[in-house]
Amino acid sequence: MNWTKVLAASELPDGARKVVKVDGTKVLLLNHEGTIHAVANACPHLNLPMKKGKIDENGALVCPFHRTAFDLCSGKPSNWTPFPPVVGPMMGSLGAQKDLPVFSAKTEGGEIWVEA
Repeated sequence: MNWTKVLAASELPDGARKVVKVDGTKVLLLNHEGTIHAVANACPHLNLPMKKGKIDENGALVCPFHRTAFDLCSGKPSNWTPFPPVVGPMMGSLGAQKDLPVFSAKTEGGEIWVEA
C-alpha cells in the first residue's frame, strides 16, 4: 500500500467533504469533528455515491439511497438496507451484507494523505 497526497488540509475544513481519486478509486474524504475519514464513494449495496449521505448521531455515514449506516472508522454496516419500507429489506436480501471500504488517512505538512 502506498500513501498518496490528495489535497491541502485547508481545502477540507470541519464538516466538509470532497471526492478525490486515489489509484483510480473514488474516495470520499470527510472532516467530521476534526478527524479526517476516507471511505469509498460507492455504497457496497448498489454502488451509488455516498457523498450526500448524512452523518447520524452515532457518527456513522448514512447511505442517502437505502439508509444503511456505515461506521466511519470500520465501515461496518448497521440495519442493512432498511429503506424504502418493505422493498429495501427485500432488495437487501438479494446480496450479502458488505462493509463500506475505508482507507487510512493522515494530515502531514498541511496536506491530506490517503493510503490505498
